[in-house]
Amino acid sequence: MSKTTIAIIASVSALTGAAATAALFSSRERKGLTTPSTPTNSVPTSTTPPPPLSQSPFSSRPISAPVDPSGLFQYGFPGPISDLNSTPSTTSAFDRRTRNPLWVAEHITPISLSMSGGDRRHSYFVEDTSIPSKFRARLQDYQRSGYDRGHQVPAADAKWGQEAMDSTFLLSNMCPQVGDGFNRDYWAHLEDFCRRLTHDFPSVRIVTGPLYLPRRDSDGKFRVSYEVIGNPPNVAVPTHFYKVIFAEDGKTGGNVSLAAFVLPNKPIANTKPLTDFLVPVEAVEKASGLEFASKLPEQRRMKLCEQIKCSILVREYADRQRNLQGKVPERSAPSLPAAQP
Repeated sequence: MSKTTIAIIASVSALTGAAATAALFSSRERKGLTTPSTPTNSVPTSTTPPPPLSQSPFSSRPISAPVDPSGLFQYGFPGPISDLNSTPSTTSAFDRRTRNPLWVAEHITPISLSMSGGDRRHSYFVEDTSIPSKFRARLQDYQRSGYDRGHQVPAADAKWGQEAMDSTFLLSNMCPQVGDGFNRDYWAHLEDFCRRLTHDFPSVRIVTGPLYLPRRDSDGKFRVSYEVIGNPPNVAVPTHFYKVIFAEDGKTGGNVSLAAFVLPNKPIANTKPLTDFLVPVEAVEKASGLEFASKLPEQRRMKLCEQIKCSILVREYADRQRNLQGKVPERSAPSLPAAQP
C-alpha cells in the first residue's frame, strides 16, 4: 500500500472518529438539577459570622452544617488553573495535566503580515518559565520522541517583530505533532490558508489547540488513548488539532465569517480537500470543553466556506525554509532537531 493511500485512509478514519465524537457529545445533554428553595431567615447582626445553613432534602427545616468543605482553601486552591498568558503575538491558556496549551489565540491583518521585523534564525525554542516547573513541557521531552514541536501559532504569522516571533517559540505554544505529512505538510498548508484569508478580510482571528478524541475499539466501545512523550513521560500527544477562524469584515458590529477545522495528528495526503475537515464550531466546543463565540450574535455570523473557497495551496515549506532561512538554534539543547513550521 502506498504512502498516499495510507495517509488517505488514516485521515478519513480519523475524521470519521471526530464526527462520531461530535455526535456523541451532542447527544449527551446534561439535565438541570432542581434545588429545593431555602426559607428566608432573619439572622441577627454579630461580629462572629453565624454557621452556614444547609437545606436537607428530607426536611423543610434549615439545619446547621457540622462541616466546612471550603475550609480547604486556607491551604490553597486545587484548581484547575489555566495559566492564562499573553505575549506580543499570542494569548493562550495552558493545560497543566497534558503539558500542552488548551488554546492559543492570534490576530493577523494584511499590515501585520506585510511587516518583516522578525528573523526566524534569531529565535530559539525555550521552556515557558511562567508555567510552574513541575507542570511545564521541557526541551528534552521532545528529544528522540519522533514528533515535531508543532507551533499552534506559527512563527510566520508573527514576523512583524522579533519579540513577537520569539514568543511563538515558547514550548507553551507547542504540541507534539507528526512531522512528515502533517506539521511540515498539510498543517502548514492550513496555516497558509489562514494567512491568505487576509486577501479577502481586513482582520482575521484564529484559535488553535489540541484535542484528545475517542475512537471505537474492536469491541465496539469508544476509548480515549494517546501517547505521552518524555523520560519520565511528561507531554501528551494529541490525537487531533483544531482551528477556529473568525474572519472579520472590519466594520463595527459587522459580520464575522466563521469556520472550524479538525485534523488528525497523522500524515494527510495533499490531495485531501480542506472541506473534508470542516466541522461546526459547536462540535469543537463540545469536544474541547471550550466556548469560542458565546458573545457573537447569530445575526452577525456567516459561514466562511460559503463566502470564499476553503482550499489549501500546496507548497514545499520544508525545502524553502532549509534553503532560505537555515536551521533554528536552541539555547539549552543544541542537539535537538531544527524548528518546523
